[in-house]
Formats: sequence, structure tokens, C-alpha cells
Amino acid sequence: MAIVPSYLSGQWVTPENPTKTTEVLDARTGELVAEVSTEGLDIAGAIDYARTTGQAELGKLTIHERALKLKELAIYLGEHKEALYRISDATGATQRDHYIDIDGGIGTLFTFSSKGRRELPNSHVIEDGPYEPLSKDGSFIGTHIYTRIPGVAVQINAFNFPVWGMLEKFAPAFIAGVPTLVKPATPTGYVTQACVRLMVDSGILPEGSIQLISGSARTLLDHLDYRDHVAFTGSAATAATLKSHQNVIEGGVRFTSEADSLNAAILASDITAEDPEFDAYIKVLFQEMTAKAGQKCTAVRRALVPHALVDAVAGALSSRIEEKVVLGETMGPLASFDQQRDVDAAIARLEAAGGQATRVGKRPAAGAFVEPTILTWAADAPEVHEIEAFGPVVSVLGYDDDAHAVALAAKGGGSLVATVCTREKAGEYAAGIAAHHGRLHFLDRDDAKTTTGHGSPLPMLIHGGPGRAGGGEELGGVRGVKHYMQRTAIQGTPNHLTAVTGEWHRGADVQRVTREEGEHPFRKSLTTLKIGDQFASELRPVSLEDILAFAESTGDTFYAHTDEEAAMANPFFPRRVAHGYLLVSWAAGLFVNPDPGPVLANYGLENLRFITPVTYDDSIRVELTAKRITPRVTDEYGEVAWDTVIYNQNDEIVATYDVLTLVEKA
Repeated sequence: MAIVPSYLSGQWVTPENPTKTTEVLDARTGELVAEVSTEGLDIAGAIDYARTTGQAELGKLTIHERALKLKELAIYLGEHKEALYRISDATGATQRDHYIDIDGGIGTLFTFSSKGRRELPNSHVIEDGPYEPLSKDGSFIGTHIYTRIPGVAVQINAFNFPVWGMLEKFAPAFIAGVPTLVKPATPTGYVTQACVRLMVDSGILPEGSIQLISGSARTLLDHLDYRDHVAFTGSAATAATLKSHQNVIEGGVRFTSEADSLNAAILASDITAEDPEFDAYIKVLFQEMTAKAGQKCTAVRRALVPHALVDAVAGALSSRIEEKVVLGETMGPLASFDQQRDVDAAIARLEAAGGQATRVGKRPAAGAFVEPTILTWAADAPEVHEIEAFGPVVSVLGYDDDAHAVALAAKGGGSLVATVCTREKAGEYAAGIAAHHGRLHFLDRDDAKTTTGHGSPLPMLIHGGPGRAGGGEELGGVRGVKHYMQRTAIQGTPNHLTAVTGEWHRGADVQRVTREEGEHPFRKSLTTLKIGDQFASELRPVSLEDILAFAESTGDTFYAHTDEEAAMANPFFPRRVAHGYLLVSWAAGLFVNPDPGPVLANYGLENLRFITPVTYDDSIRVELTAKRITPRVTDEYGEVAWDTVIYNQNDEIVATYDVLTLVEKA
């Protein structure tokens, strides 16, 4: 039987005549699928290859260009996913499980591609927040930037999601511009290898973007330092061992983990057995027990319900399992026979602690099957909050009142997710348990049909949790990208910050024109428009007649615009004042160039602030400066953000905002 190859330093490598291999068995039949060995692999060389070749090739692309490559890759993998399904069959996964793992991973690539292009600049640097003035005259300012870390993103993954587990970490690291080295779990690593082979064969990824270690890599952390990032998914015990490595403690290796989690699903006291929420709650428990045979870090392990409903919940859940589950057909085995032994042992420990187990169905003679198991408890026991049976197992616990349910949920010691099924008590539960969880999933009749589910991490929301769950965060949209970047404070002149960030900062050099002199910036395409191109308007007077006419035509007759005595009694206004939106409209008239192109459209305003009121007999003028230019890689136009400042006749700032336009590339 073939040894699962690794992909290191740009080539596929397989140990020749290894002295020891690990056998990987078909979870359905026990037949040999493959063997695994890493003897003789050059791990140090792979790390160096990532830091040199991988970093250099990824650095040639902007964030948007990398995001587009993710989309290409997602399309390619989608065209070949049937082959991955068939390979993954041997892990015991059903077709429903394939959708979660393989399609879920591909969908994550699509999401990060989209968010990378919509929410991040088309550059190599991300500015974090507005600048901070550090001097009275504006000559010294500060801000924060994100730049990619200069090392490798090492991911050490669990056995239960061989495709999604890799792609959900790969996607944000790739957009950040950091090469990835994948170390999947041995029992299902052959599926990860098949996916990596597709990624490499696609020809889409820059050289050095991804590498793969198939098998044990005990010395991997020995080669890492502060430049590198390790993202671990697995047991809390293994996470603790890795976190105690000298290079993590003293060498500054960035380490995040997603570990054990005794997640809870709470049926709040405002729900009765006759409410539609009760059925939705049972459906959640059923889904989490049977999807991936309960082998999900986000699966429900503790169902917390009012004492009076324990039997009703356990009975309804058992009935649903009997109706819908056929082992070997609608629910597969665990991923390995080692996992089967571990889950059986965990169930035995829970029974010894006082849990009354109801096993639903009969496990087939062959395969690593465990029948769905429901445990009920006559009294609370420490073990139910400590022992995780990583399979189709749930404990149903009764609580006295909602405060007691909050206390029981917190006994998990930090969890990835909790579901709270309630109509009226969402605020109470959020206040009580949010700090113990990475995600809260609220459920009632209104979202029962549209919810993505208790156990489905979403690429736009964070996945992780405090305490026992590991204390890390993954996904979360662009938050996940920034995990692979260094945030740095920068200080200097506006010109310095403009040069570093590629975004104009107020006070930096400008190329100013007026209507009488120079080429209006709106007449420039993206090929000629430059950061700092500025238009300065003439003054426009404000009359009381203008203010009253705007009030009448819009219906905005707020007293500050229409009642002299009331306006003067207000500490903010000297007398009747112009509407802020009137001033913004006039500003557009002052800076607009009306002829067609290259400006195609105005698609919004951002960060609008009104600072100094304008009364009649005042005047206003506007300065419009090209602040940020973002060409779209796939379109014949890009986005331009214009820093816009309205001044009065005394050069006091009246309003500030950003005008957003779409502009032709050429």
C-alpha cells in the first residue's frame, strides 16, 4: 500500500524504505487505506523555502490579486470535489458530511476572496483606524498599520475536517500574503493530501504558497521563531504540550489553538414543550449528534433544560434518532478505530459518574461505529462538565432556573459555542454566558428555518473560544487575515504616513487646482490621478432665504433652521443655521465637474461629521483631495475615496467626510 506523500520545497516527496510506518484503515471496513511516514523529510528546508520563495512570490501580489486567486482556486476545487468525496468516503463520512467538510471548505475560499476584495485595500499595507494628531500644528501624527508576518503559517489540524480544517486556515493566511505549511492528523491526512495535490496541480497558486507534511512532525516547532505563526486544532492536552515548547515560550512563535469544548444548548425557561421552539431545539440536538457522527468541536455535549422537561427532551431526541438514523447509511462511523475506543471509554466514564445511557440503534459488526447515545443525570456531576465524548453523545441536564442554567453552562470552563433557545431571555443569557463562549447562537421560531445551525462556524464570524476551548480566534472575515499580520504604530509627518500607507493624510503635500486654473481631478482616470490631487472651490454665500427654502422643500423644519428665538436659546447655535445636508449638497455643487467620465458614479459618503454651525450671511468653500485609490483587478474602473472638508469664510472647519466615487482606469 502506498505511503502518503508530502509536498515540500516545491516537490512531492515520499520516504524510501522507512523503518517504521503508521497504518491508516478504512473506517467503514477496517481495510488498509494507506501508510504514513515522515522519515528523512527535510523540515528545516521546508521552513526556509516558505520564508524565502513563498514569501517572495506571494509578495509580488497585492491583497486583491491574492483574493482573486482564492476565487479561482475555489472554482477549480469545486470542479473536482467529486473525486474528494470518493476519497473521503473511507473516513466514514456520508454525503451530508462531505457537504460540511469539502463544500464548506470551498465556500470558505469564496467568502474570503469576496471579503478581501470588498473590505481590504488593493495594496500590501492595511491602515488600522484613523490617524492620531500628535502635535498642535498637524506636522506630527501617528497611526497603525498591518503588514504580513515574514515567516510561515504552520497549521496543525485535527482528523475530523481534513479539507475544511485546512482551507479555513489557508484562506486568511494566503490573503495576508503568508505561505502555509499544513500538518494534518494522520487518520484522515490522505484526504488533505488529495486536496493539496489538486491545489498544486491547478497551477493557480504562486510557488511556495502551500506545503504539506503527511505524518508525524515532532520536531516542527524546533525550526520556528517569532516570524512564524502556529494555528493548532486538536485536544487541549496536545495544545498545552505545544504551547510549552521553548520556541513558543521564549522564541516568540505566535501560537493560537482551538481545542476541547463541552458546548451547551440551553432550552430557556420561557419555552414549553408545546412551543415550536421545542421542536427547533430537538432538531439542533439531533443535527449535532449525527453530523460527522458527532465528531465536531462545535457539537452539543450538554443539553441544559428545565428539570420538568428532561424526560420530554430525551424522549423526543431518541424518537427522532430512531426515525432518521441508519448506521452505515445516514450516519457513518467515527474516523478511526482509535476514536471508537476513545468514545466508548468516555461513555463508560460518564456512566460510572452517574449518567444513565440510552443507546439508540445498533452498531454494525464491522467499522468504527458508535450508536447515538443520550445520557440523563439524576444530579449534577463534575464529570459531565469535564469529559468530552467526541462522538454522537449528548448529556441532558436539568436546571432549577435560568440563573442555574447560566452557572451550568459556565462550568464547561470556556466553550466554542452555545445555543440558547428563547423568545424573551436573550439579553439575560448574553450577559451571563457571553464571556465564557466564542459564539452565541440564539434560536426561536423566527429563525428556526433560516439558521445556519449551532455547530457551523461561518467564515465571516470568529471561530474560537476562551479557556478550555483554547483561547484563540479563527475566521471572522478580515479579522482572520490580520492574525497573520503584524500591527505596527507609525509616527511622523503627514508625508511620511502617506508614503507608508499609500493613503493621503491631511497636511501632506497636495497638487491643488481651482476652476480657473489646472486640470480638475474629476477629469483624470486612474492612470493619471494621484494621491494628493486636490480641488479647491470658491466661496459660496449662505442666505436666510436659502435655509428656509430648503426647510420647506424637504420638510425638515427643525426649529434650529426655522425659529430664530428657539435657535438662539440652544447653546450650540448662534441663530438660525443651515441644514448640514444643505451644506453637503452645496459642497457637491462646488466641487463637481459635470461632463461625462472618467468619474462614473458617486456611490456614497463615509465618516460625515458636522463641526461648526453655519448661519446666514456666512459663506462656505470645499477642498476635495484624492485620499485613497483602489483599482479593481477584474474591472475597467476602480474606487476613489476623496477627503472632503467644508470651511467657512474664517477657514474654520464646518464638516468633514469622504466622498466615494467609481472612476475609469483609462
